[in-house]
Amino acid sequence: MSSHSHVYVQGDVTIDPSAVISSGVILRANPESKISIAASVCIGAGSILHADQGTLEIEIGVNLGTGVLVVGHGKIGANACIGPLTTIYNASIERLTVVPAGSVVGNVGRQVAEVSPPATPPVDRSNPPEAANPEPEAIASDPSSSAEQSEQQEVNPDVDSEVSSSESPPDEEPESADSPEGNSIYGQGSVDRILKTLFPYNH
Repeated sequence: MSSHSHVYVQGDVTIDPSAVISSGVILRANPESKISIAASVCIGAGSILHADQGTLEIEIGVNLGTGVLVVGHGKIGANACIGPLTTIYNASIERLTVVPAGSVVGNVGRQVAEVSPPATPPVDRSNPPEAANPEPEAIASDPSSSAEQSEQQEVNPDVDSEVSSSESPPDEEPESADSPEGNSIYGQGSVDRILKTLFPYNH
């Protein structure tokens, strides 16, 4: 045990003298539990072996990489190779097994159910969507358009009066039936009205 003085050991731990254990390794066995490390075992730096509720047995020629965590009880078979940063929880590894680095063996902890995205409702292509343009009747009955027209009339009343006056034809005097040649005599109607006013009995 003097050759493994750089290793933290607690509880019932048995280490073969030929085992090679790097610095920073923790070997801990809870009460009524045991750790057994066989000959020619190599344990990398920073690894932790924690026996709980039984015996944790590391058989001959096992190679544990750097930062391996072994918790619980079980057996790592002879000449197995465990990659760095692997976690083994209450599980056993068969002999000559190679475990990739960063693996999780045994109970992986709390399971989280995958949440599937909400289903997209099917598109009904039998009924095409309504046209985006409004109907002509809706446009004709739009109160906003009539309000705009009334506002324009209120703003420019002179323009409307000019347009209406320009559209109406100028007043013309009726042709006089008394003209000898049938030509139009302008102002004859006014003269007749004045004569009737002055001489009402002479027609």
